[in-house]
Amino acid sequence: MTQRYDRRGVSASKEDVHRAIRDIDKGLFPKAFCKIVPDFIGGDPAFCNVMHADGAGTKSSLAYVYWRETGDLSVWQGIAQDSLIMNVDDLACVGATGPILISSTIGRNKRLIPGEVISALINAVNDLAENLCRLGIDCYVTGGETADVGDLVRTVIVDSTVCCRMRRDKVVDNARISGGDIIVGLSSTGQAIYESAPNSGMGSNGLTSARHDLFSKIIADKYPESYDQGISPELVYSGSFLPTSVANGLLPDLGRATLSPTRTYAPIIRKMLDTVGRDKIHGMVHCTGGGQTKIMRFVDNMRVVKNNLFPVPPLFRTIMEQSGADEREMYSVFNMGHRMEVYVEPENAEEIIALSRSFGVEAQTVGYVENADRNELIIESEKERIVYV
Repeated sequence: MTQRYDRRGVSASKEDVHRAIRDIDKGLFPKAFCKIVPDFIGGDPAFCNVMHADGAGTKSSLAYVYWRETGDLSVWQGIAQDSLIMNVDDLACVGATGPILISSTIGRNKRLIPGEVISALINAVNDLAENLCRLGIDCYVTGGETADVGDLVRTVIVDSTVCCRMRRDKVVDNARISGGDIIVGLSSTGQAIYESAPNSGMGSNGLTSARHDLFSKIIADKYPESYDQGISPELVYSGSFLPTSVANGLLPDLGRATLSPTRTYAPIIRKMLDTVGRDKIHGMVHCTGGGQTKIMRFVDNMRVVKNNLFPVPPLFRTIMEQSGADEREMYSVFNMGHRMEVYVEPENAEEIIALSRSFGVEAQTVGYVENADRNELIIESEKERIVYV
């Protein structure tokens, strides 16, 4: 799939991006999950500022197809959540749980994306911010930008930028991850007590491959605006299903399962930081771009062993069946069952697992860390032992 992913014009590893920023200052805590800079807002040396930008990616293209097929506007609420939570949970990984300022950016092709869709997206951001506040994550929408850029955007792109001010001594810095640490994984599937429906675990990464590998050429013929015309034809909607198809028990249908809104772990992390203690948390990793290999960007001379992973969720099994991808490729693109990792000493793992379960989110020890001469990731899957270096 990594080859298929690259041939579709996207990259899980983003090596060219990382080369481009190689010599750019990494901030106050170079190994932290987000870049952290001095307190330019308040000017207090005891504080720092965290700003982050991300979005729903090509998941919005699938939402467009599903909306056109069914008339269901609610899928756009999920896209707004995808865009915002990809940022909020990244901030949570450095211990920033509020107050968070939010700005949203929407670029649309006005011919295809009418006002009712824009209204659904904007209202959803405001509703989600209010819900996060009720869950203890103070979020405030400061405005945003909606641009009509049909010359550049085929359908719509939905992005967000967030900003938080916090004390430097409260930062969770992945530089503290060390040999002997245990990795606690928080499941990406099931239904948290703060979710209105079960989650398939999809998140907002790998959607270019997921939608092309799952759905059929019928979609390409009906909605040519939903994909890059420069992609090789055999890679365009090469699957067997329609968005309204039911497969492998994924309900209400495969389209909605793939559009399952990105779960936030922020309420769990906030309580974990308060009860377990920030000093006990050596690091956190949001398994987004790069899937289960994401940790490799935040450690040096460590062997990370993931030998007790969650069972692969049905949606990812279906993608694997349709694409013919091997497990090495799947684990480097998708979260494959858990999207948040907490790195702690062994004696703190069970408390975090119990805390996560109290929110209805399954958790378990998924692996451990060893000192090594170089970075190495070992994934012991259901079928094989996979080594990444």
